[in-house]
Amino acid sequence: MARLPARQRTIMAWSATGVVMALAIVMTPFLLQWAAPAEEDWDRLSKISQAYGALSVLFSAAALLGVVASLVHQSHQTDIANEEAQRASHRQLLLASLDDPELALCWEPLPDLVSFRERKQVAFVNLIVSNWWADYRLKRTNDDVVRVLTELHFRGEAARRHWHLTSAYWNAYAVALGDRRFIKFVALMDAAYEQAVATGPPLPSASRHSTDG
Repeated sequence: MARLPARQRTIMAWSATGVVMALAIVMTPFLLQWAAPAEEDWDRLSKISQAYGALSVLFSAAALLGVVASLVHQSHQTDIANEEAQRASHRQLLLASLDDPELALCWEPLPDLVSFRERKQVAFVNLIVSNWWADYRLKRTNDDVVRVLTELHFRGEAARRHWHLTSAYWNAYAVALGDRRFIKFVALMDAAYEQAVATGPPLPSASRHSTDG
């Protein structure tokens, strides 16, 4: 069985603690009655019970926080599932157009005139970058990981062509959403692209395949 993420284990622990506390609160009066001798001073027991009641409020609040955390976690997981479904749908549409020039024309036009072969490469690289963005958004990766990926990525000709043609769109979309993490991701891409361009020309696509066989 796969090991649960630390955050999910913490939420489950809080929820279990909340259940135990709730049971303890419900059972306390019965336990007091069972434990007290017949001649016990019930006024004293009442004061003890009142003091315990004050503590039970704190315990109940902690249990409530556990329930709220669990609900927030479930909502977050639902959002992730919905986003993954949306990305899968977009990916299917894009892949369907890669081998059909007529369907490729249904997508937004690129700012420069490119061949159908180059457009296919741009579309495929866009899937790669979109996947990086999804991981970055969900905090599966961080700034340093993105820098490592893009430093290698922009050595390639197709990668540079893609960002040259689509970076304005990525920037406009990020700003329109007002998502600071999205804006940061695009800024990291821009910085890596500019640094790569400053180092010289990219490796031609043709040079990256062996001619043996």
